[in-house]
Amino acid sequence: MKRSAYLWPALLLALSAHVATAQPPSAAPPKLEKIEDTGDDAITVNARQAPAHEITQKREGGVITEETVKSGPSTYTVHTAPVNGNTMPGDTFGRTNHGPQWTVMQFDLGKKKKASKEEDASADDNAPPAVK
Repeated sequence: MKRSAYLWPALLLALSAHVATAQPPSAAPPKLEKIEDTGDDAITVNARQAPAHEITQKREGGVITEETVKSGPSTYTVHTAPVNGNTMPGDTFGRTNHGPQWTVMQFDLGKKKKASKEEDASADDNAPPAVK
């Protein structure tokens, strides 16, 4: 016997069982639960403020070469890669952006220290009187 000879009776049996268990939809409307009305609470919607960003761009020949973004306490800088020969953007060696460099700490070593208040007061005492 062929395989299909065993398959057809099993398929017909499964189909008839499915048709026999199917029920027609009820004509009665579904039961709905009543939801209690609650008092109207005042809803306050505040406009969201846009984050303050400070963007600084450096250009060479009309092309942006460096961009620094200050957003809140964090600062990062994005540099472009140097152009290799006559490559075009999108080529394998074309101009692309490097990953951002996050500024963690900055030290100003050339800045003079501020004099304390005691030193300022003693400097004023030793100064000669002003001539008018």
